[in-house]
This record gives sequence, structure tokens and C-alpha cells, in this order.
Amino acid sequence: MATLGSEVNRRDFLITKLTAGFALAVQPVSPATITTDTKGIEAGEVKIRTTDGMMPGYSAKPAKGSNFPSVTVVQEIFGVHEYIKDVCRRLAKAGYLAVAPELYARQGDVSKMEDIQQIIREVVSKVPDSQVMSDLDETTAWIARNGGNLSKHAITGFCWGGRIVWMYAAHYPNLKAGVAWYGRLTTPPNEMSPTNPIDVADKLKAPVLGLYGGKDQGIPLESVEKMRAALKAGDSKSDIIVYPQAGHGFHADYRPSYREVDAKDAWQRMLIWFKKFGVQ
Repeated sequence: MATLGSEVNRRDFLITKLTAGFALAVQPVSPATITTDTKGIEAGEVKIRTTDGMMPGYSAKPAKGSNFPSVTVVQEIFGVHEYIKDVCRRLAKAGYLAVAPELYARQGDVSKMEDIQQIIREVVSKVPDSQVMSDLDETTAWIARNGGNLSKHAITGFCWGGRIVWMYAAHYPNLKAGVAWYGRLTTPPNEMSPTNPIDVADKLKAPVLGLYGGKDQGIPLESVEKMRAALKAGDSKSDIIVYPQAGHGFHADYRPSYREVDAKDAWQRMLIWFKKFGVQ
């Protein structure tokens, strides 16, 4: 049973407002960085009610219309910084209501940390999957209250968020589609993350498209092939595409890892995947 003190801390969100610009750990940003304007869309910070407080997030949607197909965007390890905001704006330009919740809100602000190992040690390692699943459920509820159509709802995520896409597709019963960008598939289980995507390959409630790099130093091709085999064994509609020359973060245009041709191809494949499963 939680003590009063731990309950107070649990309700004390450390992030109440999103950072402006890019996380310090990714500086300097690349000249190739894409900045999507807000012409024809509405975009900005939002507050998402959770079971124990208000979580900040970023949302974008077309300026005209309602009942939009919707996409939850799950952050990289660097939180909801400018790149993730821009992904939301790009999806809004494509006709979607997109929202990215700040899923580290209780554990800490990674945007001010310059070292990725500090980010992992002090924040990311303390974020439980159970909390993330609950927060994504609340984000989905927020979408329903703010002009989104949950009968046409998908999820996408990058890096840390790519793994979460697989997990949420096994968790949420009414999801229509998911696209996971280079998310880990097998890691040693721990208290915060007791289950891996490969463990739920036969439990997916929506088809997921996995987008991976053949030269990703953090996600061995062996694990990608094991996931592909697990999906096939489960007779899943899910699929995995590997870009042979791409490394990790190949869609992250603000980083040296960006591969424009692969990133653009993968983005179009994502939109086609959404439409294939009725998210349009």
C-alpha cells in the first residue's frame, strides 16, 4: 500500500509544460531539419487529464472540419521536443488529428539533460509500461473529446516510442493500426518493462508495420527476424520492412542519422498502412 508521501509524489507531475525547441542532448541540430508550418492547421500545447493529474502534450489537426481520423504519436527517448511536435504537424497536414503526450511527465524533464546515459538512468528507466499504457488510454479519451474519430484511430512512435507502439497494439482493443519506427523488440525484462514486443506478437489487436534499419547498432537484425517469424507464426497481418543501409533514427531529420530517401519512403508507407486499415 502506498504511503501518503508516495501518493503525493505520484501526483506531483515534474513536467507541466513542454520545452520549446529541441532537447539539449541532440544539439546541434542538423541543417536538414524539417520545420512544418501551421498554414491550414491548428497546433499547440494541450493538457491531457490522466488518472492522477494533468499531463502536457502537443496536438495538431486540420483547421477546418471535425471527426478527424486520429493518430497518437509516441515520443523518442528525448521526450516531446520539436521533432515530435513537427511530426504531429505533418500528420495534421495529411488530414489527421495527431497528439503526442509527454509520457515522462511524472519522472522528469529529459529536455534539459545533455547526456543520453543520464536520460536513461534518471528518467527513462523509471517509467513503467503500466503507466504508459494508462496514459495512452487517457490520450485516446482526450482525442474522442477533441474532435477525433476513434473508429479511425492509429498509433505511431519512434525509438523508445517504437517499442511502445507494439506494446499498445497488444493492449488497446479498438486500435485500427500501428506503425513502429525502430523500436526495440527484445531486451532483458525488468520491473518497469517486464514484457517485450516479441512476447506479445501473437496478441496484437491491430496490425503493426515495423520500420527498421539494417545497420541499426542497437537493434540487431537477428531480433528483427525473430519478430518477423513470431508475427508469421501468429498469422498476423502485421509486417516489417528493413531499410538495408539505414541506421537507428533514420527518420530523425534533425540528427546525423537521417536518411532522406528512406525516411520519405517509410513515411509514405506509414500513410498507406493507415489507409489500408481504415484510418483515413
